Amino acid sequence: MNRIIDTISLPEGLRSLDIQSLKLVAQELRDELISSVSSSGGHFASSLGTVEISVALHHVFYTPKDKLVWDVGHQAYIHKMLTGRKDLLGTIRQKDGLSGFLRREESEHDSFGAGHAGTSISAALGMAEAFSKTDPSRSVVAIIGDGSITAGMAIEALNHTGALKRKLIVILNDNDMSISPNVGALSWLFSKAITSKLPTMARQGFKELHKKGYVPDLVYNTIDRAEEAAVGFFAGGAAGWFESFGFRYIGPLDGHNLEDLVTALHHAKDQDGPVLIHARTAKGKGYQPAEEDPLKWHGVIPFDKTSAKFISTPQPAAKKLPSYSEVFASALADLADKDQKIVAITAAMPTGTGLDKFQERHPNKFYDVAICEQHAVTFAAGLACEGFKPVCAIYSTFLQRAFDQVVHDVCLQNLPVIFAMDRGGVVGNDGHTHQGLFDIAYLRCIPNIVVMSPKDENEFRHMMYTAVNHNGPIAIRYPRGNAIGIEIDPEFKKISIGKAEVVREGTDALVVALGPLVNDAITMANNLETTQGISTCVINARFAKPLDKDLLKEYLPRFNTICTWEDHALMGGFGSAILEFVNEEGIALKSEIKRFGVGDYFVTHASQKEQYQMCGYDSNAISSYILSNFKPQLKAVNV
Repeated sequence: MNRIIDTISLPEGLRSLDIQSLKLVAQELRDELISSVSSSGGHFASSLGTVEISVALHHVFYTPKDKLVWDVGHQAYIHKMLTGRKDLLGTIRQKDGLSGFLRREESEHDSFGAGHAGTSISAALGMAEAFSKTDPSRSVVAIIGDGSITAGMAIEALNHTGALKRKLIVILNDNDMSISPNVGALSWLFSKAITSKLPTMARQGFKELHKKGYVPDLVYNTIDRAEEAAVGFFAGGAAGWFESFGFRYIGPLDGHNLEDLVTALHHAKDQDGPVLIHARTAKGKGYQPAEEDPLKWHGVIPFDKTSAKFISTPQPAAKKLPSYSEVFASALADLADKDQKIVAITAAMPTGTGLDKFQERHPNKFYDVAICEQHAVTFAAGLACEGFKPVCAIYSTFLQRAFDQVVHDVCLQNLPVIFAMDRGGVVGNDGHTHQGLFDIAYLRCIPNIVVMSPKDENEFRHMMYTAVNHNGPIAIRYPRGNAIGIEIDPEFKKISIGKAEVVREGTDALVVALGPLVNDAITMANNLETTQGISTCVINARFAKPLDKDLLKEYLPRFNTICTWEDHALMGGFGSAILEFVNEEGIALKSEIKRFGVGDYFVTHASQKEQYQMCGYDSNAISSYILSNFKPQLKAVNV
């Protein structure tokens, strides 16, 4: 039997289908999503929860003329399938394949690029304001999750929407009851009644009579307040809250009931101001393992859809290497065992940062502030003012959102806040919205802060100890992925601020590396000496700020070939710091300094290894440069 999604043009064909046919389409899309993601991996549970919302939206609205603005993108795989990318879904998050998030460059149906949470209402309001001036017949819908609406930016957008009173629809995809409890059918019935066509026409007519002076202000305002009070009474706290921002509220309704969704969207479309539809959904809907554990199934590697077992690449028998996130959480928990002033803060990422493990050991020292990075940083500053040692564990890409707070609330006051910047460097398949490539540049220009990066898990633990005992702001950046598996020192040791170390002596070439790339530099140097007879010195910089000036003054003038190596943007990064230092100190070098890192562009999705190659800073690129730049005859080597 042919599937409907294979016999109609998408999304246009959805607009003529009846509800029963739309239900079949929803099931076909859910089955296709399960089949595709089980083979390719990707974000999973969130998109399973928005199947019916996606179908209803493309049934009611005429995209891309009408605009759908999705928050983040985890929930938009079905939207991609409905807008010409169904057959490409198997390439998602792979090099040269579909992005895991929304990209304007990828489709005209992707109205706004989305990678960081809380942006959809602001962007949608901007579009609605533009349409009010150019073509008021066009509709704009923002789809935002209950977690994302905790972001301060989302609240600001709700406030501005109420002030502008533009025609805008917001769908609150609520899968965790974080806004209000589900008050059942009575609320939906009442919301449907007050937003159906007859009351809407009456309300519009009443408003026109008021504008013309036939209805006194006192009467008009009294009736309007009475209606709002009734909505609040029947629909609970959520209705009153959104109504206070100037929205008409519909819900809570079953976000998997297509008939209710389509009816609600039609009613909302007929309104003359902002409307919020509160849709209750189940993350992972339609795949039982994902429904039972939506966190585990949020983002997945390939899996067997029948047994629900993940398919992993066979590895040689060896001990499992911890991730750098796990190393961080373990070190922090160990330090907190002995220091009652240490507390940990995250912005809705306890699992991603490893702090869920810290929370198990120290529940009273753990804070999850939701998707509020700005608040997290200033909250930490307040704790630091009173003698605590707050550790903000925030992905590098998300700390960008709190730059002003880092500058004014922490560094300006020289407060001892520790920033644990997870995912520093390229992040692999999450792609351009999540790359941690700018933190050195945006932090090292701020007075008072120290910026460091460990070469391995042992040094990481010592840096954590150094950080919690430092009297001022300090940041540690570390990459996504596993540590290297070295032995851990039994005791913590303090590292002198700004002190680098020579980890391999050499006479022909110099590589100054930052972070775990130091280990790659050592391996590369050993290979160059074995195969080509080139003796390469490797320095573990440890610190991007302050630099070890004495060591650099001693070593930089010795070599004809000098490279800096960082997992970061070249512009303003660690290599730039070295160049600035050489210029300021007037150091005479035998040759130029060649910097290796990411150029002036955004890095798209691929594996981390592929991204190093794409950007020209993998081991092969650097060893090739050293070989090409090595002037003397290569030494004869017995192999």
